Amino acid sequence: MSKRPPFVKVATVSEIPEGTVQHIVVHDKPMALARVEGSFYAVNAVCPHMGGPLASGRLTGCILTCPWHGWTFDVRTGLADHPGGHSVSAYEVRVEGEDILVGWLKRTAP
Repeated sequence: MSKRPPFVKVATVSEIPEGTVQHIVVHDKPMALARVEGSFYAVNAVCPHMGGPLASGRLTGCILTCPWHGWTFDVRTGLADHPGGHSVSAYEVRVEGEDILVGWLKRTAP
């Protein structure tokens, strides 16, 4: 049985403009990669409400809004930013030189 590498290169810094979100896949898991104030964050790309594509949503500061029904999530933590909502998983992100690497394991809460 092969072991998955803990981090996978998903993009370079220059490929992700400030204030944007991009759909990526790490080990068959769809994720939304966001760049906010020079930092990179990765969360599950599927909204828990009705499966909306979060990577197609609007990023305002650290808040990602689902394009289908407006559910909101903090990309730094994956926590819902709306009352009574479910959170999404957040994943570790590293920058090594110009490379952006995302871990397949969930990030622990700060």
